[in-house]
Amino acid sequence: MTPVVWHGLAEIGSTLPPDVRVVIVRGDGPSFCAGIDLGLLFGAPDGEPIANPADPDFEQKVAGYQAGYLWLRDPAIVSIAAVQGHAIGAGFQLALACDLRILTEDAKLCMKESALGLVPDLTGTKPLVDLVGLPRAIELCLTARTVTAAEALLLRLAELVVPPEELDAAVADLVAALLATDAAAARATKALLQQAPANTLQEQAAAERRAQAGLLASRLSSPS
Repeated sequence: MTPVVWHGLAEIGSTLPPDVRVVIVRGDGPSFCAGIDLGLLFGAPDGEPIANPADPDFEQKVAGYQAGYLWLRDPAIVSIAAVQGHAIGAGFQLALACDLRILTEDAKLCMKESALGLVPDLTGTKPLVDLVGLPRAIELCLTARTVTAAEALLLRLAELVVPPEELDAAVADLVAALLATDAAAARATKALLQQAPANTLQEQAAAERRAQAGLLASRLSSPS
């Protein structure tokens, strides 16, 4: 992971064709992502250097890196992380940025940032807390320990764990099931579910009414 990679991810998100409904994120090789290029932290970057906190636009630059992750939550798509091997630090946060995660049995997850004197700043802290709860998120981040695929399934960090040779088929089955759903209903439902954690029951009930009204109104206004 480098600034070039993060900008590249953001470019993919900003230029995604509107008819794309499912995005699969996976590594090319035996691991999903080994994390940040350590040369960025120790003065030997290969390409664009990482943002310097002394720069007045430091937070703006980091926001640019985060943009490579944030688009994966867009209600217009469902994002799937197909994780094999290691997903470390920035790579773990990339998997967390996706809506769904399928892991191979050899997958290993680690929030490595604290061991490098950093905090996780690529949008991974909220989904981690949402999935595993605050106490477990504190433990995982501050110990920087490795989570196996079996534990990830128990902690709700994975929807499915499969043997490595079955990863492609498992992803294909999930994609087929997602695409079998009406596209407009899928978008509206994902947007509705994303509101639920921050809403009270009454607020969510009202959000359901608005979403249903909007969906049905769009159908009535569309030519048959």
